[in-house]
Amino acid sequence: MTDAATSFILQTVPLGSQWPTVDPFLFCAHHLDNYPAGRADMSPNASLVGRDIGADFASRGGWNMYHGSTVAGFPQHPHRGFETITYVRSGLIDHSDSMGATARFGPGDTQWLTAGGGIVHCEMFPLVHTDRPNPLELFQIWLNLPRADKMVEPYFTMRWGEDLIRVPLADGRGELALIVGNYGDYRSPAPPPNSWANNDQAEVAIWHLGLEPGASTVLPAAVSPDCVRILYFFEGSTLRVGDDEVASSTGVVLRCDVPVVIQATDQPAQCLVMQGVPIGEPVVKHGPFVMNDREGIEQTFRDYDATGFGGWPWPSDGPVHPAASQRFAIHPNGRWETPSADTVAATIDLVTAPTAGG
Repeated sequence: MTDAATSFILQTVPLGSQWPTVDPFLFCAHHLDNYPAGRADMSPNASLVGRDIGADFASRGGWNMYHGSTVAGFPQHPHRGFETITYVRSGLIDHSDSMGATARFGPGDTQWLTAGGGIVHCEMFPLVHTDRPNPLELFQIWLNLPRADKMVEPYFTMRWGEDLIRVPLADGRGELALIVGNYGDYRSPAPPPNSWANNDQAEVAIWHLGLEPGASTVLPAAVSPDCVRILYFFEGSTLRVGDDEVASSTGVVLRCDVPVVIQATDQPAQCLVMQGVPIGEPVVKHGPFVMNDREGIEQTFRDYDATGFGGWPWPSDGPVHPAASQRFAIHPNGRWETPSADTVAATIDLVTAPTAGG
């Protein structure tokens, strides 16, 4: 590493399945599961003997059931006080929630859910291909809400991969995808109304950077001196950050006050960049609840026991849609949404009655 006075790197950390984050982010999970072919019910066509069904996180055979018992995934569970941003690189996710929203989404898609005052949702991983493997790769990021917005009404939105803004690199050998935020003159769609990311001064951004061998780009300086930026180098061999060389599976806290050159070396490189101005408030977490103090957590448990955050309107804890269903979303008000109009008719008859899966 170069001398600290000339390095753009403030800190490095190794990456596992859950990545270290800093305010305003709370959590980032990188799910990478090499699922086998599926059965007719979209469960893995493989033995589940030896797995801790209900809490399978050991990556036995290169994949997990997580909290699913038939279809892998995360059956119904509650959240309060923050937002989940789920970005998919491969595979499919079936979502359902206590507001009545439901969806199937996949590669390039981003689901953004403001839990606010309380929501229950599930994320199931249907293995729709019976004749070949069903690899899954996704990132789920938790973005905190400030005290003033902890109890806002929950909000569900989808960002389809077809609409994802992809910024070509200057040399044409890579791209930067704007999951959230701005990059030069490019701007992602507006975040949910009560999100910390909806405040331009917060400079919240999530960028997916893909570089071909030898390709480079410049991460511009942030406006606010308080902005914090982390680059997660999750796929490749080595990466140059300024004059420093970084190994794969490494998180790098970068200087934000100056532009930084990022360059792949002899292999393609994949990075996730997350930045934002900290909220700067106390954080007290208990599992799926994030509040500002212990009293807020205790009140959340009382509220959930009393209301179930709206109850669960689905026929099972982990509903999945039929294997032939295309990507779609149904919003809490009943509005249908699909990536392209020609999938609507094929989808409507298939998803009106979700089948049990979790």
